[in-house]
Amino acid sequence: MFDTHELGRRPGAMQRISRTVDAPRDLGIADVIGVPEGEPVEIDLRLESVMEGVLVTGTARASAEGECVRCLESVELELDADFQEMFSYPDSDDRGRSKAAAGDEAEDDEDMTPLEDGMFDLEPVLRDAVVLALPMQPVCREDCEGLCSACGINLNDHPDHHHDAVDIRWAALQGLDGSLGTDEKDNMSDAASGVDEKQEK
Repeated sequence: MFDTHELGRRPGAMQRISRTVDAPRDLGIADVIGVPEGEPVEIDLRLESVMEGVLVTGTARASAEGECVRCLESVELELDADFQEMFSYPDSDDRGRSKAAAGDEAEDDEDMTPLEDGMFDLEPVLRDAVVLALPMQPVCREDCEGLCSACGINLNDHPDHHHDAVDIRWAALQGLDGSLGTDEKDNMSDAASGVDEKQEK
């Protein structure tokens, strides 16, 4: 929680706050990449008093960890997440007027986060900013070759690795070649010749 009492409610007043906090649980994209719980998150804030409340602009810096989507190796990156949020005074609407005087337009205030006794919770804003700043498909490097789709070997470590291409239409018959006896092969050849002769007629 951050306190705005020192800032006051005079429009135009400004306050800067720098703080290091522990990363909350599940800060990032689940099972993809995120900031480990308890890791330090450096937060720089600028608080500006305006008619309707306090405008908070800031940057969060932290180290994120995840897994490369191509080769499954560990990925670490330095994260800079920018954010801005308006926290409204509980007794004013989005135009800075008293809610009692705002009448039917008071519902417009639903889009603003109210201050609670001059305090605001930055965690929901921080979560949104971090998710937007993180890559949805992190890679260890831009030219990562990934894993071989046939055997799973890391192609970054074995750049010359390859498999002979096999026509999947004949793959099921490849094992028959070694299992057939000589007589069976001859019979199959004769049968194939007979089919060819019929087709020619």
